Amino acid sequence: MAVLTQPIAVFASFSGAGGVERMLVNLMRGFIDLGRPVDLLLAGSDSPHLARLPVAVRRVDLGSRHTLLAAISLARYLRGERPRVLLAAKDRAGRAAVLARRMTGTDTRILLRLGTNLSAAMAGRSAFDRWLRYAPIRALYSGIEQIAAVSEGVAEDTALIAHYPRERIRVIRNPVVTPELVQDAALPCPHPWLDTHRDRRIPVIVGAGRLQRQKDFPTLIQAFAALRRRRPCRLIIIGDGRARAALEQQIARFGIGDDVSLPGFQDNPYPFLGNADLFALSSAWEGSPNVLTEAMALGTPVVATDCPSGPREILDHGRFGALVPIGDAAALSEAMLQTLEHPTPRQRLIDAVQEYSQEVSATRYLELLEAQPGTAATKEPNAVA
Repeated sequence: MAVLTQPIAVFASFSGAGGVERMLVNLMRGFIDLGRPVDLLLAGSDSPHLARLPVAVRRVDLGSRHTLLAAISLARYLRGERPRVLLAAKDRAGRAAVLARRMTGTDTRILLRLGTNLSAAMAGRSAFDRWLRYAPIRALYSGIEQIAAVSEGVAEDTALIAHYPRERIRVIRNPVVTPELVQDAALPCPHPWLDTHRDRRIPVIVGAGRLQRQKDFPTLIQAFAALRRRRPCRLIIIGDGRARAALEQQIARFGIGDDVSLPGFQDNPYPFLGNADLFALSSAWEGSPNVLTEAMALGTPVVATDCPSGPREILDHGRFGALVPIGDAAALSEAMLQTLEHPTPRQRLIDAVQEYSQEVSATRYLELLEAQPGTAATKEPNAVA
């Protein structure tokens, strides 16, 4: 592999505390650990995850919080620095990168990282809304040399929606499992249901994510209410969002307020995941659910909806945890009961997610970023899946 002498250029918008921003920081930390310099080209810098950015990463503020409007400043960077390859994170960054390169006429290759199953996210929208979303993708993705997808499901969905050659999409797992994950999980959990004095006879189920439609926590709460009628248990959902009030009302209607807790966003969610008896993912769609991978890396048994996409790949078609239909509270409740009674062995879960380590993921990206155009690393599909 030919090593780049100039920094790896990463173009992204950092806004909020989302999983994409966290994965990008992990990835850049992996690049630095492997001895590669990094330039982070920022369209927006409002994210707590930037506090974890290595000091060795050079931050270049493009002067615009809007990704597409940052294309002019990005073009200036491309013209001045002339990087061999640009890693763009998320759809808008990829389209802005194509526009910026057209302005400059440089030969910088573009590698786009995608982590969303877009067709699932757009399900239920009008035909016009879908066209409005897909048209610019189909118009501009032809200018992108290669795409890195976080799962096979995202890869297949992207090829279909963007009319993009499948052989130019590679699957690279997210850099979820960091060197400090176990250390962070070993810190005291701030929730009394998961502290060292907890009543071990009452299992605790944990869910996590933004309180929004995608995560479908209403189904999890309904499933938990049914489970609680069969055995003592508790549920903690960590995260915040617009749906909090509706979820609180649902909890009150079921009369389970004493056994359900919504403690909000947690700077360190890992003591929750590591000390839980079970992690439950109830999402309607995902790209590759990081929190499911993290729970497994900590040895916590899991159940998940068989949503597009990611859970089926992570759980190897149900070998490492039960998969249930989306929105099926009865099936989810039964899966949680069976998993509590017959949990998957801890080490088996840990071994299942080794491909999702920060070092492995960063190495896979470097194989694409540092490959010469036309080599096997850029041609062969899914060699790193």
